Amino acid sequence: MSNKIELKSINELLGMNFHIPNYQRGYRWTKQQVKDLLDDIQEFIDKNHEGFYCIQPLVVRERKQETFELIKNEAKDLDEIKNLLKGSWEVIDGQQRLTTIYILLTFLQSVNKYRIEYETRPDSKLFLSDIKQEKKEGNIDYYHIVEAKTQIANWFKDKNDENKHRFSETLLNRVKFIWYESVDEDPIKVFTRLNIGKISLTNAELIKALFLNKFNFKDADYKKIRLQQQEIANEWDIIENKLQNDEFWLFLNELNYDKPTRIDLIFNLICQQNKFFLTKEEMKDIGTDEYKTFRYFYYCFKKKNNNNIIEYWAIIKLYFQTFQEWFDDLELYHYVGFLVECKTSIPNIIQQWNNPNFTKEIFLNEYIIPEIKKKISQCININKQYEINSNPKTQCRPILLLHNIQTIINQNNTLTKAEKYRLPVFYKFPFHLFKKEKWDVEHIDSHTENPLVNEKEQNEWLKASYIGVTNEKLEREIKSYFSDKCMEKPKFEDLYTKIVSSTVNKLNDDEKNMLWNFTLLDAATNRSYGNAIFPAKRRVIIGKDQGKNIIVEDDFIIKENDGAIAFIPPCTKNIFLKYYNPLTNNLREWAKEDAEAYLKNIKTNLNEFLK
Repeated sequence: MSNKIELKSINELLGMNFHIPNYQRGYRWTKQQVKDLLDDIQEFIDKNHEGFYCIQPLVVRERKQETFELIKNEAKDLDEIKNLLKGSWEVIDGQQRLTTIYILLTFLQSVNKYRIEYETRPDSKLFLSDIKQEKKEGNIDYYHIVEAKTQIANWFKDKNDENKHRFSETLLNRVKFIWYESVDEDPIKVFTRLNIGKISLTNAELIKALFLNKFNFKDADYKKIRLQQQEIANEWDIIENKLQNDEFWLFLNELNYDKPTRIDLIFNLICQQNKFFLTKEEMKDIGTDEYKTFRYFYYCFKKKNNNNIIEYWAIIKLYFQTFQEWFDDLELYHYVGFLVECKTSIPNIIQQWNNPNFTKEIFLNEYIIPEIKKKISQCININKQYEINSNPKTQCRPILLLHNIQTIINQNNTLTKAEKYRLPVFYKFPFHLFKKEKWDVEHIDSHTENPLVNEKEQNEWLKASYIGVTNEKLEREIKSYFSDKCMEKPKFEDLYTKIVSSTVNKLNDDEKNMLWNFTLLDAATNRSYGNAIFPAKRRVIIGKDQGKNIIVEDDFIIKENDGAIAFIPPCTKNIFLKYYNPLTNNLREWAKEDAEAYLKNIKTNLNEFLK
């Protein structure tokens, strides 16, 4: 059987019997936790919210045999039998709130309450019914129960009778647990999952119980219902498994998602866009807390004549199929991924995608391209040789990202024209790798010179420079700097001046703050070379791309060791390979002609977006 789920008011719990099993610890809520619950309910009352205040899930399992025994052996009258028929329930998760509300009901002098008994602490049941301050030190459970009652008394100290009555009425009728009945599951395994690391039930898990509840199916044929349940369960797993793939997930999302299930994304979108057409009043009732999405689906399933579960599931699949189509299409994947990275919301993209008058081409030309133009128009001043509009330099990050993406798209389009590349040999920009790194917009030719104040930095700089120096006399002077046999060791400052002055056609300080002198680089790589000269940066980039540390030793032998590998964006790699200036053989510096060739490539590749 499938798990059952519904919303139960505190009033509906009255008369029930709750059993706290031995695998749970005792009552441990602090005064602050009790106060927080009271404050939350009072805030709900003060704001005159419609609907109800929702408490986190109460996860239970029915103890049918115990119910029969209680009716047989302990029931004294018909009213008690009616209460006992509400069942005996093993509490798998939620006993802290359940116990706190019991104490609260006692303080408010509610005649009717539910019953709580503790398998390993039977005396606590009696103590709860008559909480005495003088017995506070009897055991740790008593201590926390007394502390909770004291906090409740202090909280109500300044409340008049009318306030207390209003609070009591709200507590009984408008405070509701998410009632999650576990069926045919090992309760200890469920408890462990929910409490080790405090992994609470997600909206998705609660919604899944709705979808697999046989009473939500219209069909009366049990075998047909079982087939439909199995089909939904299988398709659910397929969707969740695909969303758990970071390559798929991170082209649509950021890294800061911390829930164990990812299908919640689709449910949240459906709720946000109200795809099942709840009324304004019903949308108000579902509230704004973390279980808002579950309550949205709960309302939909409970509405009269609106419980077609197959139609609901078809809409969920349609959302997933949309994401799958975007992911599989090389243009859509790159452009949608770019817009998501630039903070365009997925609901906005979906709304345009679902425009009945849009084909894919119209969607691209009338929504995607104009939207991308908006993003990059804020980055650069086209009339001033692509100068960055404002500080910091990260302002140009979107155009650098788009240049990488469009480079890949153009390359793929070129490949499709060649007969031998008709098979899928295409490359996708790896948004999942891009998002897992912290990215810097880095000067290719350093804007501020490295002060090189200590000997280690000076030695590293000279070794890196040696690789790029072509003047034999200067090579000898650098070698003599590291030689113990040299009688007149040259000064570092003199060598530094000679090496820097040997570069030609350099960018001036103003030109260094233009687009042609910026590239994307992960923060770790950027920090690893600081304001080094171009050959040193080039060496680090090559090493990171190959997963190696390329070291220049004191005898100027280049040594390669295993090192950390990093994703190097294609355009960043092209810069340090001098790809954009095929006529040069100068690997010592980022010269102005290199910058001009790089800028020309940006303008050519992004022509459609710069018009």
